[in-house]
Amino acid sequence: MLMLLVPPAWAGDVLDQVRAILQPQPIAVGHFRQTKQLAFLKQALVSEGEFVYAQSGGVIWNTVSPVASTVLIGGERMISEQGEQALPPSFGQLIPALLGGDLARLRADFDIQGSVQARSWRLQFLPKDPLLAKVVAELVLSGDSDLRGFDIVESGGNRSSTVFEQISHPAQLTPAQAAEFERLSP
Repeated sequence: MLMLLVPPAWAGDVLDQVRAILQPQPIAVGHFRQTKQLAFLKQALVSEGEFVYAQSGGVIWNTVSPVASTVLIGGERMISEQGEQALPPSFGQLIPALLGGDLARLRADFDIQGSVQARSWRLQFLPKDPLLAKVVAELVLSGDSDLRGFDIVESGGNRSSTVFEQISHPAQLTPAQAAEFERLSP
């Protein structure tokens, strides 16, 4: 098994290698399982649900358990049951860039290191933006032709790990998905 460890100075090279493996599509849907370890809790919180990524719209994050909720993320906006809130530009683009494989977008906001194997990859991102660094200390992505997971270490010590499964790439959004993304339009 060949593994290439790439120092930060060669981040462009590792991103080129990842681009050769990663095959982002205009639409991705799938199942997620997220485990979150909060600094003040002994036991991790686990949630599961479905996600929809649309290159033209953003992300629908539909948590099914333990508590049903839906979050829409697009551009500099996030909409949830609690209402709408503005997001810092670098944070608002983070999740759509992750799911869409927009590595060039991520390079603008992060210092990047990584490793590449024959058909898989792992990238570590450290935020350049001081506002984002107040929230996220480190981000680690892994995958193959799709993003398969990401880990976030928050500046306050909380950690979360998200795994994606059953990923598919339909030709178009369902009418219900399109209607959800319409809510993000200005």
